Amino acid sequence: MAIISVSLNGGLLEELDKLQGELGFSGRSEVMRAGARMLIADCKEKERLEGWLNAVLLLIHAQHVEDVVTAIKHEFEDIIHTQIHNHLREDKCLEVFILEGDAARIKELMTKFRTTGKMAYVKLVVA
Repeated sequence: MAIISVSLNGGLLEELDKLQGELGFSGRSEVMRAGARMLIADCKEKERLEGWLNAVLLLIHAQHVEDVVTAIKHEFEDIIHTQIHNHLREDKCLEVFILEGDAARIKELMTKFRTTGKMAYVKLVVA
């Protein structure tokens, strides 16, 4: 098995250690492997999407990057039917997008948000 080095900030490491204890993993490496497997499975599932879809896209981001969200949103008005914006604690925002359209276009929107590097959370749920 290959050994790699991973840098984590204190908060993320604390959460990782908490998961290890709560879920009974034998060590940090087991938690990281489980997380990697989940991410890979999620990406593969999204790659297989095709045809006309209904979906919900959830975002959490810092309030100061609202302009990034707005710019991307305007590029995808053809598939965004509804957007709900809510202010959370600690200057964070929650966005809920209700989508309908071609799978390729929905995946493109999700990818745009993921690759900005400015979103704390991006999750696509397909109906």
